[in-house]
Amino acid sequence: MTNIIIYLCAINIMTFLLYGLDKQKAKRHKWRIPEATLLGVALAGGSIGAFLGMYIFHHKTKKAKFYIGVPMFFVMQAVGIIVIQTRLL
Repeated sequence: MTNIIIYLCAINIMTFLLYGLDKQKAKRHKWRIPEATLLGVALAGGSIGAFLGMYIFHHKTKKAKFYIGVPMFFVMQAVGIIVIQTRLL
């Protein structure tokens, strides 16, 4: 379980930073991080970092695939963690 916690902390920090970087790049009209990448890291376990990044940086909050997808990813991840944890007990 410790490895899962370390992974989730790392992926969420990385995801949060990616959302902040993409917002900064958007303001400066520079190279952007593809939406598929932002959603992919959220799906890979970074849903909390994505959610925080969306609302702290006010980024991607009006796009349905983000304001619906990211919470949906969180629910899926929470269910997965519960299933894993109950099987480990």
